[in-house]
Amino acid sequence: MAFLTIPPRAIPTTGDDSPAASLFGYVWRMSGHHQVWICSLALAVAALSMAPLELQRRIVDDVVVDKELGLLLGLGAAFLLVLVLQGACKFVLRIYQGWLSESAIRYSRDHLARIHECRTAEDGGGAEGQAVSVIGTEIDKLGGFVGEGLSQPFVNVGMLVAIVGYMVAVEPLVALFSLLFLVPQVIVVPLVQRRINALVEERVSLVRALSDTLAALPQDCRDLRESGLHGQLDGIYGNRIRTFVLKFGLKALVNLLNGLAPLSVLLIGGYLVIQGETTIGVVVAFLSGFDRLAAPLRELIAYYRVASHANVQHAMIARWI
Repeated sequence: MAFLTIPPRAIPTTGDDSPAASLFGYVWRMSGHHQVWICSLALAVAALSMAPLELQRRIVDDVVVDKELGLLLGLGAAFLLVLVLQGACKFVLRIYQGWLSESAIRYSRDHLARIHECRTAEDGGGAEGQAVSVIGTEIDKLGGFVGEGLSQPFVNVGMLVAIVGYMVAVEPLVALFSLLFLVPQVIVVPLVQRRINALVEERVSLVRALSDTLAALPQDCRDLRESGLHGQLDGIYGNRIRTFVLKFGLKALVNLLNGLAPLSVLLIGGYLVIQGETTIGVVVAFLSGFDRLAAPLRELIAYYRVASHANVQHAMIARWI
């Protein structure tokens, strides 16, 4: 499978070993002008997300009602073309993001290993456990953010704007009432995430300390209680459990709100259909629209969480450097 391998991006060196001033400074340093192209591709994916909604509405309202076979085939072909184009764009986008991320991880590991080697040569030693943790594990989370750092919010915000704009234009009353269930997510998610960020920073410090403890253990050590290892393991365990409670509690709330939105479409849209003020095609398109809204909304919440983690990781690696 060697033919599938893509050479890593050649990231130019600056001759300066100091860390980037911010997370997005690091992202730009690792990817540069490629962010322009990857964000353009992300916008193309977002633009294509609106077309299936209108095609669904027209198939139900125009084709089913008028029983036009030719129009059905034409709209079906257009729907298939949009799906293929969107799938191809998403595939290229994911590969592009992965290439940038893995190139950044490879470069950063090499850079951090050189810094650690120079530091060890100068002072004759150092926190070997922390070096292993930073270079081996922590840089994965930071470098992995490079590919999606700008393009991921572009594609998901673009999809949200396109779908919401279409829904408001077609049936403002149903759209605005249903979108009220999305507002609490915008308020609650940042509040909970700030607490999760604090737990992430605490966990990174605990894991680094554990790495130092493990590196310092003698080969013939039988009683680990004196090393403080058990206390560190308990601390990491407690940290993870608290993180799970917050993370999965937030996910349960988001899922509930995402389920209430299409329910409101059925109730209000169904009432308007009964009153003759809208069509069944609009209700079908809206149900599909909210299904499509759920995915980018989930992705944005996940992106916010990953960005927050990466920001904590960047700050801690910068302090380590």
